[in-house]
Amino acid sequence: MTTQEPPKIEFPCANYPIKVLGVASDEYQAAVLDIIEKHAPDLDRSKIRVQDSRNGRFHSITVFIVATGVDQLQAIFEDLKKNPSTRMVI
Repeated sequence: MTTQEPPKIEFPCANYPIKVLGVASDEYQAAVLDIIEKHAPDLDRSKIRVQDSRNGRFHSITVFIVATGVDQLQAIFEDLKKNPSTRMVI
């Protein structure tokens, strides 16, 4: 059986997607963007996608950043997970 290694990311990596699922509110969306911009100040807000869940209780927020390294990505994921409204970070 062949084990497949995950693809290697070369940094800097333009258009690196981060998707966050959380409780729907304008405050939550603003908090997510504040966290992302703290770690990726060059966030292009024109590429942000927000999708409501079928019943409107949750937001799926997708942003695209220039990923500069593993440390940056880990810091973003940890800060997003600290928010009590966050349900999942992909």
